[in-house]
Amino acid sequence: MRISIPYYKGVMEADLDAGRVLGAVKARHQEQRTEEQQRQIVAEALREPIESPRLRELAADKQRVLVITSDHTRPMPSAITLPLLLDEIRAGNPQAEIKIIVATGFHRSMTEAEMRQRFGDALFERETILVHDSRDDAGLTRYGTLPSGGELWLNSLVSWADLLVSEGFIEPHFFAGYSGGRKSVLPGISGQATVFYNHNARFLADEHSRVGVLEENPIHRDMEYAAERAGLAFILNVCLNEQKQITYAVAGDRTAAHRKGCEFVRRSTGAKTRTADIVITGNGGYPLDLNIYQSVKCMSGAEAFVRKDGVIIACCSCVDGHGSQGFYDLFKTHGSPRRVMGAILEKAPEDTMADQWQAQVMARVMQKATVILVTDQCDPALIEDFGLLHASDLQSALALADQRMGRESSVLLLPNGVEIIPL
Repeated sequence: MRISIPYYKGVMEADLDAGRVLGAVKARHQEQRTEEQQRQIVAEALREPIESPRLRELAADKQRVLVITSDHTRPMPSAITLPLLLDEIRAGNPQAEIKIIVATGFHRSMTEAEMRQRFGDALFERETILVHDSRDDAGLTRYGTLPSGGELWLNSLVSWADLLVSEGFIEPHFFAGYSGGRKSVLPGISGQATVFYNHNARFLADEHSRVGVLEENPIHRDMEYAAERAGLAFILNVCLNEQKQITYAVAGDRTAAHRKGCEFVRRSTGAKTRTADIVITGNGGYPLDLNIYQSVKCMSGAEAFVRKDGVIIACCSCVDGHGSQGFYDLFKTHGSPRRVMGAILEKAPEDTMADQWQAQVMARVMQKATVILVTDQCDPALIEDFGLLHASDLQSALALADQRMGRESSVLLLPNGVEIIPL
């Protein structure tokens, strides 16, 4: 049989004996949508907000509106959502001053070319769009202390605004439970010290800091507090199919709307856990597979489905390289997943290093299974610095996996490891 895994802006394909394949684990919300249908879904959500007045009513007496949007690492269809969101604000107050801030968290800045591609040239040139910088202390304001004890630093534009709104999308998240909602604030527009404390080793090691889990999740708890302190008054969140098309949308109260969106995602992406010798996965293609740092998400998704000492094959372009110097340095310095994990677990929350959370998750996965990273767009030497195996195509990766597991070993397909919640 011919198998296909989303990869960058296309697919990775290979031939595989059908008798070895246990099945394919996919989300159940994959129906195609036209652009007009997607707009209708968003418009309906804005017309019928959850536990909130319409956004136009909230904006009626507000003069300064700050809209948080997602950065280049998220496949947010802002060319569809953002014009509708801005129209709703201006329907309530045509004179409102609106600023859009790109929530980069601790990621790199978004380039002009990336913003034009995301928002469209007309919106980019018409609106005021700013990019958050978590490292710019001069642009941050202290908003108290997180429930966990960390300092809460947010972009100072939060103080400028008298109405804070966010757009985003909801999918399973490998340690925050789900993306969307409160994540626009933390880590989205938070300071470096706040992001680091929230992503500390103790929290990452907590059994509740897992995909699809919100209750008793210490990372989620801090994020919700940050959104409350920021005064996030209204959210628009969407759910996407395999083609990155909008299939569902929620709007309204930051907690109630987000929870309803999470319930939809759980119904759509929850899958009964079954284990295989080899799991073939990916990040769903562009833009989530741009670097090794982001590719950890599909590795984590495959973790629940691969047997101990099995093999995970991750198809991710990693065209941008490692994606984080701190993440890379941990593996380059310590040399093995076990030693990386040991070094991270020794750190107190206030001593959290840049991107150690991603290294902690990848080290955990690598201690369970061998990981083969499949890419023809990234330096193999860089991949091997992480202790990962490299293959330039999926057929070669399967041959490498078979050397370890045998030619009759079982295989499970997990085409988008980011979007599945193991049940």
